Amino acid sequence: MSFEKIINTYSHCATYSSLIDSSLYTKYEVKRGLRDISGKGVLAGLTEISEILAYRIEDGDVVPCEGQLLYRGYDIRTLVQGFLSGKYFGFEEICFLLVIGHLPTKDEYIEFRKILGDMMMLPDEFLRNTIMNAPGQDMMNQLATSVLTLYTYDANPEDTSIPNVLRQCLQLIAQFPSLMVYGFQSFAYYYNKQSLIIHTPEKKLSVAENILHMLRPDSKFTPLEARILDLALVLHAEHGGGNNSTFTNHVVTSSGTDTYSAMASSLCSLKGPRHGGANIKVVQMFEDMKQNIKDWDDEEEICVYIEKLLNKQAFDKSGLVYGIGHAVYSLSDPRALIFRDYVKELAESKNAVKEYNLYSKVEKLAPMVISNHRKMYKGVSANIDFYSGFVYKMLNLPPELYTPLFATARMAGWSAHRIEELANNGKIIRPAYKSVSGRKEYEPMTDRNFRRED
Repeated sequence: MSFEKIINTYSHCATYSSLIDSSLYTKYEVKRGLRDISGKGVLAGLTEISEILAYRIEDGDVVPCEGQLLYRGYDIRTLVQGFLSGKYFGFEEICFLLVIGHLPTKDEYIEFRKILGDMMMLPDEFLRNTIMNAPGQDMMNQLATSVLTLYTYDANPEDTSIPNVLRQCLQLIAQFPSLMVYGFQSFAYYYNKQSLIIHTPEKKLSVAENILHMLRPDSKFTPLEARILDLALVLHAEHGGGNNSTFTNHVVTSSGTDTYSAMASSLCSLKGPRHGGANIKVVQMFEDMKQNIKDWDDEEEICVYIEKLLNKQAFDKSGLVYGIGHAVYSLSDPRALIFRDYVKELAESKNAVKEYNLYSKVEKLAPMVISNHRKMYKGVSANIDFYSGFVYKMLNLPPELYTPLFATARMAGWSAHRIEELANNGKIIRPAYKSVSGRKEYEPMTDRNFRRED
């Protein structure tokens, strides 16, 4: 029997042996995905880092409300308005707030930016020996490898005291943009045969500015482009302890492992298309939509396309309208609402208003079409992924970097949660799984007959 045939045969056996009767999940009241049928998460921990509000309780009933996102108790809308009206970059302020725990004074903000600037350079030879020597075909895997390799450059990698972990986290926040950009440039050079132009990060620039500076061959960018990218980083920086990659960080941190292992674990989680990869799917879906809708202003034609998506007749035939709906939010995702107005401003500067209008129409129409086709336990609305991919496309950023940009921002939230887990000295996180396999009588090998389960 050929190796391929053996693998196919045993993979069938493994799949069959792994299937569990779906009715048992109801029988034993299993909260699949640690959520109940309404989407409410199982309470698995406490945090002071952020809060997501999607409903209120009225007379004992759960009533959906407009979504809210709080960073350390501050409404994200207020924080955004603060740094935009103050005309300074917000991501560094948000990093300070999340990791250190309070809003910085002007002097603290200046000092913090200097600290990140001093930390942003990668170790000597790291670019050549690690990133250029072993380019990856997937940016998230490349980033996880790079983060794990930084362990070997750390003189004290296993120390899990708060001062040492804080130092490691700030260093990763500062260095991650370089890991991301250089990882992509290595990929583009080796696999796409593109020219290799390397720019060193500049201390005087913000994180958002440095990303554009390092990524673009001529290092040029407009103030609007930097401001929009900075806003995107702020809106992606943190989203509660229960999202998949942050919960992964809590789980891995609770084992007592090192910072680099915890961050690499979160990166591997974020790579999944159900988590950090959704914005790419949104852009791809709209490219298909633009090819199949003749009149982008015809709402009826747009609705027909959305129905085809739901009926698995269009795009990737998954039955999903990417960028619409969220595990927690129902009436609205505050991040998407904040982003929308600034996305329009960027679209106007990039001569992409027609495409923006198509996005706006889908945002309005999709929830109505979905509610007419499916039983709804809560409302659906556009999430942050709906617009973020469109923004990155207008900024001429390569699709390979869409999820790594998410990771660049979320490094702040992961850092805050790792420190919080360590500070509270919690138990190792180990939820229960119930076995439903039953008891079986052992058979000696001589009495066993091969049976392929069909």
